[in-house]
Amino acid sequence: MTDAVMSARMLTRRFGGLAAVDQVSLDLWPGRIHAVIGPNGAGKSTLANLLSGDLAPTSGQVLLHGKDVTGWTPDKLSRAGVGRSYQKTNIFGAFSVWENVRLAAQSRAPHAFRWFARADRLASSRERAEQALELAGLTKQRDAMAGAASHGEQRQLEIAMALATGPRVLVLDEPLAGMGMAEAERMVQLLLRLKCDYATMLVEHDMDAVFALADRLTVMVNGRVIASASPAEIRADSKVQAAYLGEEP
Repeated sequence: MTDAVMSARMLTRRFGGLAAVDQVSLDLWPGRIHAVIGPNGAGKSTLANLLSGDLAPTSGQVLLHGKDVTGWTPDKLSRAGVGRSYQKTNIFGAFSVWENVRLAAQSRAPHAFRWFARADRLASSRERAEQALELAGLTKQRDAMAGAASHGEQRQLEIAMALATGPRVLVLDEPLAGMGMAEAERMVQLLLRLKCDYATMLVEHDMDAVFALADRLTVMVNGRVIASASPAEIRADSKVQAAYLGEEP
């Protein structure tokens, strides 16, 4: 079996006396979506921040392709192949959709900070940006101002920007948050298209989307993992039903 692309090993993050993430271990495999679910305050976004370098762990390890990358900064992890989206959309609203994606692609150019060179002449950046726009389904919106795009399109744009950096791992924090039914369905279809090419961790509250997308589910409560198994096994788990799905065991 192909090795896990990214792994957490007994990962812990404490804020004073509170363990927001408490000895969590998981593996992200190529071609699979690993969803992390749980009630508000369970530690899901903190776990995403630990994997992407936005937070340093108190203890435990983060491995990327088997290499210890614990404590690496977000930019270093990004250059190593970790793409990230956030709960709150993180785009340049005053720029066009195309310019947002091209800037993300340009960050991977060998001479990204050649101040006196014309950025639009960087062929490799343009090609990577075009591919990312197409993958994200935003080719027709390329010339629109990002800030004027719909909420769903802005979420697609954030994923396109992550794709333009050439990641191997996608860490997606609630990409369906705030979406209506039609937008959520488009996002589900986008994630299904991307699935085969990336190792993906998905933090999400939309349970219909989670069960449509995930190959494996990890359930967190109060910073700890209470179950990690296939979607079918999670559905049948009495601890999950009681703690998260609101059903009696």
